[in-house]
Amino acid sequence: MRYLLIVLSMLLGSVTSAHAQVSVGIGVSVPGVNIGINLPAYPRLVRVPGYPVYYDPRLNANYFFYDGLYWVYQEDNWYASSWYNGPWQLTAPEYVPVFILRVPVRYYRQPPVYFRGWRADAPPRWGDHWGRDWEQRRSGWDRWDRRAAPRPAPLPLYQRRYSGERYPRAPEQQNSIRSGNYRYQPREPVTQQHFEQRGRPRAEPQQQAPIQLNQQRQQRSQMQRPQIERQDRIRENKGEPQNRGRKNRNEERDQGRP
Repeated sequence: MRYLLIVLSMLLGSVTSAHAQVSVGIGVSVPGVNIGINLPAYPRLVRVPGYPVYYDPRLNANYFFYDGLYWVYQEDNWYASSWYNGPWQLTAPEYVPVFILRVPVRYYRQPPVYFRGWRADAPPRWGDHWGRDWEQRRSGWDRWDRRAAPRPAPLPLYQRRYSGERYPRAPEQQNSIRSGNYRYQPREPVTQQHFEQRGRPRAEPQQQAPIQLNQQRQQRSQMQRPQIERQDRIRENKGEPQNRGRKNRNEERDQGRP
């Protein structure tokens, strides 16, 4: 029984690591991952006082909205999505917007264990958690003029019309609906790249088919060429004795003539 539990834990660990490798970096990959967020309806988002960020106080998750994207902090990972139920893209700590990082501890509805003892009215101590290298790369993330904070992005309330079976899962469908209903221009590079890659059309299979067919024909021709040459040599070898015997008989007949 103990051996079975060990094997299961190893399998689960490999699955988790596979999900984590989907989109490390900016976190814009298609398709995204399922992190268990499955809201029955659009969340009730309220403004974090003094921040251009929204959160849902009734939701049992670290769930935020900022600059056109929804953000979730779960199991020491940040995820982003342009739709409230995902799919979600894993985002490395180096690319999480500073205003998301600055949200005070009290607004994390499901805070991790290492948040204990941290000031509720201050942002999480990300430098202590992610290390000195991260803090050097994100120097100044926790210092800002509150009077100079940007205005919050408008909430994409059009998504209220899409819940349950009506919720779009395909990235192309999500982007089509968003582009027709949400005109906000994001300021954050991670949001800009997210929208750009979501709006980029995928290569059509019909366009790739002729190239693939030509490659397959060339490979098939190269594979069949040695076999054809070998068959030709066999035919030549089989035909040589018959041709040689026929030639000898003709020579004897010619010599016997007066």
